[in-house]
Amino acid sequence: MGFLADQAGISGDTPEYTQIDIGVLIIGAGAAGARTAIELSQQGVEDLLVIGKRSHGDAHTTWARGGVNGALGTHDPEDDWTIHAADTLNEGHFINDSDKVEAVAKQMPDRLRELDEWGMEFSRTEDGNIDQRYFGAQSFRRTAFAGDHTGESMLNTLVERAQDLNVPYRENVMITKLLTDANQIYGAVGFDMDTGDFLLFNTGAIVLAAGGYSAIYNRHSSRDDENNGDGPALAYDAGASLMDMEFVQFHPTGMAVDETDSEWSQWSGRLVTEAVRGEGGRLYNANGERFMERYSPKQMELDARDVVARAIAKEIEEGRGTENGGVYLDISHKEEEFIQERLPRMYERFASLGVNLAKEPVEVAPTSHYGMGGVVVDNSGETEIDGLYAIGETMAGVHGANRLGGNSLAETLAFGTITGAHLAENEPTPGIVPSEIRQSEAKSHFNELNTLADQSGQHSVMDVYEEIQEAMWEHGGLLREGESIERGLSKLSAIEEKFGQMDIGKITSRTFEFAVDVAFMLTSAKAVLISAQERTESRGAHHRLDYTDTAPKWQQNICIQQENGGMQVDTSSVSPPSKSVQEALDAGYELDYHQLE
Repeated sequence: MGFLADQAGISGDTPEYTQIDIGVLIIGAGAAGARTAIELSQQGVEDLLVIGKRSHGDAHTTWARGGVNGALGTHDPEDDWTIHAADTLNEGHFINDSDKVEAVAKQMPDRLRELDEWGMEFSRTEDGNIDQRYFGAQSFRRTAFAGDHTGESMLNTLVERAQDLNVPYRENVMITKLLTDANQIYGAVGFDMDTGDFLLFNTGAIVLAAGGYSAIYNRHSSRDDENNGDGPALAYDAGASLMDMEFVQFHPTGMAVDETDSEWSQWSGRLVTEAVRGEGGRLYNANGERFMERYSPKQMELDARDVVARAIAKEIEEGRGTENGGVYLDISHKEEEFIQERLPRMYERFASLGVNLAKEPVEVAPTSHYGMGGVVVDNSGETEIDGLYAIGETMAGVHGANRLGGNSLAETLAFGTITGAHLAENEPTPGIVPSEIRQSEAKSHFNELNTLADQSGQHSVMDVYEEIQEAMWEHGGLLREGESIERGLSKLSAIEEKFGQMDIGKITSRTFEFAVDVAFMLTSAKAVLISAQERTESRGAHHRLDYTDTAPKWQQNICIQQENGGMQVDTSSVSPPSKSVQEALDAGYELDYHQLE
């Protein structure tokens, strides 16, 4: 939100605000934030606070349905953490941070057993073990699940555990700026979304667990008020670096619907979980051809997400798409009872729309789903700014060029535990926000927000919001090209000029919230396009029509830093995996889809 002062101006006396002193402030109440808080509490840290933009337990985690990875070996005892790490590196096209990958893979069997002990209602085998299913590009059945509502069940379990530990929580608070001198974190400022009161959090440490940036696209699997790039934008504005922002995962199977039908249109782009394909769902084009036989005869519908998404896009582009611009996903060859048991939420969703998933196919097409990039952090989750941490989808490093399905929930649990334990080692206490930062950063920002509220203008906030999404889908979407990316950057610059001319309601209004989101989205969107322009190759989820090959010289990460008011591009090298993981890579484990048949 750094450009607000230029756009909106600062006027009047500083508004009143409430100061809250807290040792550790956790921004984000999904799985990553909850698991961090649990770890802190279990290790005796009491001076912490979790804040969220929504009511308690209402976070994007609940929309992660298919499962969570961990090498338990329920069905495939030869699986282990090294193979999980190898699959993750393969899927990430070897620009992942290998230390972070291995940290997640090593932890996950224990994290899954821990959830089980805390009462998570996992689906189970006949002998009572945690069941595991196939997921795309995984060598073995490694994805533990609770029907097709894994994220919801997992977050409910974490929230209940946090409540048992009396973890303090405050809901309906939006953070709009972090207070730093670019070297150390001092606090954060924001507002109470119910009352409009301004808040200053004086902290010893901040954990950003605020989600990703997939909703900067107009077709996405999130709700419109989440994954707008809050976390990366807040960190970047504070002086932290971003990395891998060009890598946006377009999930193959978002709902493709009749946009003129009000009942269906609200579901456009929403995820049809990979679990449907993991349980045997098949993809067909409008000609009735099972087209993945042409693109990936061995792994079929369970090839990597980027491979399946581009295959679907090609089928549509070449005229073999369905009436609503998608392809068909069909699991009707399975028994209805099986579908109701293994995919209950999907079955219920489509039943509510008059479609029986057990008897007819549904239309799907790629949708923006996950940002592999985010904030640069070390192995404890800390940024280059002392006391500022980023975890979950806000951080970069684990997923590389493409995320392995089932690894997003795994990352939240693993790094929530790692970061919580690291913070607990020397329990942060509230410091004192230096007077110059209080004046130049906090008070001036409150004036910016105050000026933004009730701003009159010629542009609707939602029109500007949607312009960003449309520009990103057109110029930074599934298929990219240099000249188009340049046009996208020009469009973002023009959209930014409209910020000070938007018509915005009072601070408790939805238009004010979305105006703040517009600022976050512009930062994240520019970082995506600048990084995409720099990477002159195709790798994983980043596909350039003008550079279709993968270039060995680009086996490195693209980083974005602030410099002279603009985004400066730099690169960093990737580290090699450990000997044991390299051995797993050399062994060449690979999923064979036909094991399902």
